[in-house]
Order: sequence, then structure tokens, then C-alpha cells
Amino acid sequence: MTRRFAIFLFFSACSGWTFADDALPKAETILDRFIEVTGGRAAYEKRKSEVMTGHVEMTAQNVKGTLTRYSAPPDKSYTVMELDGVGKIEEGAAGGVAWENNPMTGPRVKSGEEKTQSLREATFNGPLNWQKMYVKAETTGVETIDGEECYKVVLTPAEGKPETTYYQKKSGLVVRTTTVASSPMGEFPVEQDVSDYKNFDGVLLPTKMIQKVAGQEIVFTIDSVKVNEEIAADRFNPPAEIKALMEKK
Repeated sequence: MTRRFAIFLFFSACSGWTFADDALPKAETILDRFIEVTGGRAAYEKRKSEVMTGHVEMTAQNVKGTLTRYSAPPDKSYTVMELDGVGKIEEGAAGGVAWENNPMTGPRVKSGEEKTQSLREATFNGPLNWQKMYVKAETTGVETIDGEECYKVVLTPAEGKPETTYYQKKSGLVVRTTTVASSPMGEFPVEQDVSDYKNFDGVLLPTKMIQKVAGQEIVFTIDSVKVNEEIAADRFNPPAEIKALMEKK
């Protein structure tokens, strides 16, 4: 579910940008347009921290819960979820280390592709820093999603599986992302649709994400996003169980 907080920013107003139907724009052009229609580079650069709160629902299992995510530059992230009947799930990333503390799998320090994926997702202001996260960006075609034509952009990291993002032609919004995620249980496809955009301090964020993971559907709804609030210095420190594992390694 980690990636799963790797949240993109969007805006639904028409920016006036147009592309010829018979030519595919460069991926760099599409990504730059996305920054502009979601608030602009200056609005992103004003953001120095973010605290996001919301709730989550696993519809088939009738499991509900709450979530809170803290993030700060350059790659600090801490997420905690409280799920009915499951308990507390924590995960974080900072300084090149990614970890998870889950009642189902116990505490663990991530490695390999799972680690690098989590670190990419923890990158603060990801849209501004995509060139640091990926070694290649390519527009590969046009697909229709919910009746709207979308550019299909494939982003390839130095390590890990490519990630595909779909941008609406008309608005420049991201409406879907897909990838293959790594986990202790193996690799599995992840598809995430986003919608219901709201303005939080000059940058628009989707407040609803429907994630399909290995046949299961998870719905995330964001209730609030507080920007530039002071976050305690130790918020991003891993818990004692994770520190013990790090010391062993």
C-alpha cells in the first residue's frame, strides 16, 4: 500500500495548452505542463512540509481505518494507519533507509526494488524532481480512460520496474498510474485512479484514490492537508524495533 501514498498533484482547469492530434508530445513537455496546471513551480517551491490526514476502506473485506502521512524534504516520509481488526501499520523513509512495521509481517527494513520504490515515493515535491527519480521518460501512445483521451507516459527508474502515468489531453491531469510493486510476498500489479481535486495552499491534490492491488480494491480519501506546519524533528526517526534491525545489519 506504500506507493499508494506516493500521491500526484493535479488541477482540472484548462491551461490553454494544446497538442496536435497526429503527433505525440515529448514526455518532458507533458510533465512540465502538469506542474503548471497544478499550481506552478513557485507554488510547489513554497512547500516545506506536509501533513495529510484521511481514511481508508477495503471494500470487499469491509475494513475501515484512518491514515496520517508526514513528509518533508528531501526524502522524509512517515505514514501511520489504524485499521479496524488489523491494528497499527507504520512505514517510513529517510536518508536512504525505508522500513515498515506491520502486525501481519512484523518490523522490517526494506531492500532491493521495494526499497528504491519507497524512496522514490518519499521524494518531496515529486513533480519538480522527476529527473532525479527516473532515468528515462517517454510518451508511448494515447488511451481513453473514462471517455477522455489520455497521453500514456512511461517513466523508467535506474532500479525497479517502469511506472506508467496517464495524463488527460484536455486538462493535463493525471488520472491513472500503474506499476508492478515489489514486496516480501513477491511482485504484483498496482493500478491507481485519482479524482476529486482540491486546492491546498496553492497546489491542487487529488482527495480520492482507488487502488487495485492483486484483485483487491482499496479506497483512500484525503480529508485535510496542512502545509508548512512544524513537524517534530524525531517524527521521521524509525521506531525501536526498526533501529534494532538496522543495528544488526
